[in-house]
Amino acid sequence: MNRVLTALLAIAIACSPSSAQEKTAAFGASTATETLLVRSTTDIDVFAPVIQAFLATRPKLRIAYEQWGSNELATLSASQCAAATSDADLIISSAVDLQVQLVNDGCAMAHKSPATQALPSARNWRNEIFGITEEPAVLIYNTELVAPEEVPLTRFDLIDLLRPADSRFVGRVATYDIEASGLGYLFAFTDSLQANTFGRLLEAFGRSGAVATCCSAELIDAVADGRYLIAYNVLGSYALGRAEKDPRIGVRAPSDYTLVLSRAALIPKHAANVGAAGGFIDFLLSGAGQAALAQARLMVKIGGSDGADFDLPGGAPSSLRPIALSPILLAGMDQHKRKIFLNQWRQNLRQK
Repeated sequence: MNRVLTALLAIAIACSPSSAQEKTAAFGASTATETLLVRSTTDIDVFAPVIQAFLATRPKLRIAYEQWGSNELATLSASQCAAATSDADLIISSAVDLQVQLVNDGCAMAHKSPATQALPSARNWRNEIFGITEEPAVLIYNTELVAPEEVPLTRFDLIDLLRPADSRFVGRVATYDIEASGLGYLFAFTDSLQANTFGRLLEAFGRSGAVATCCSAELIDAVADGRYLIAYNVLGSYALGRAEKDPRIGVRAPSDYTLVLSRAALIPKHAANVGAAGGFIDFLLSGAGQAALAQARLMVKIGGSDGADFDLPGGAPSSLRPIALSPILLAGMDQHKRKIFLNQWRQNLRQK
């Protein structure tokens, strides 16, 4: 336990000062007889309809919801685990590597049900952590400032856009600051394991003055405003939600390969309301729950070039690369490897 707590505290200190939750909200009747405390990295506005769909089946339940940054949430969860306590009954995070590390260090409680047993192995590890969504890492671009023929369909296309010294994309491409964003680090480190294009892409970022910034909302806002023309590895669920309301945002799943994230849920080892937490997980994995998640753009279908019957165009199913909830993710948490990787990143990307 000391090892995981020390590691997570080091991450939080390196990335940003630890802080309290970003936002809070309460759902359900004030007369409810039980409360479920959910801590999550998912934006309240995005997740609220899903919570309300669940509470329609549990009228006596109230949900207290806290929205956190991924690094701070992991640090708090590890700290409370070390102290053999937990305020939260359910933890849901997009930084699934941090979630896997919590499970690996004995900080989660097992939950078995027909819904969890039906999950593929990539979305269920040890019956303690469960992938509840399917969200791609995408390229987004400003539709008013980037011509259709300029939109990169693959990472090779993006590298080619950045190659000319006089490219108009110099200083106008952005991605996550992987020191501040646990999700950004996860996507970048997974990229480095997926393809030999990563080194070339990182070099192209460095040569062209690409910018590292945080977080999903900031990246999407900056592309919409034209401060950046393209953003790389943006979480597709948030990008699609914005694109539906803002025609300036275009979204594309890279066709060479597309990383697919399953936002991970776990019940803390010392949770108080285990029954309601398990019930919420089962709802999220049910037909009604998956439909609610799809309505919230947290279940994303990726199709071919025409995008027919799909949420966005991009690679065929053969090009999808699910990020499995498994000990493989712990490789990126090794402090020596992390330090080397972050140093390489800093040498190539300009911090905003």
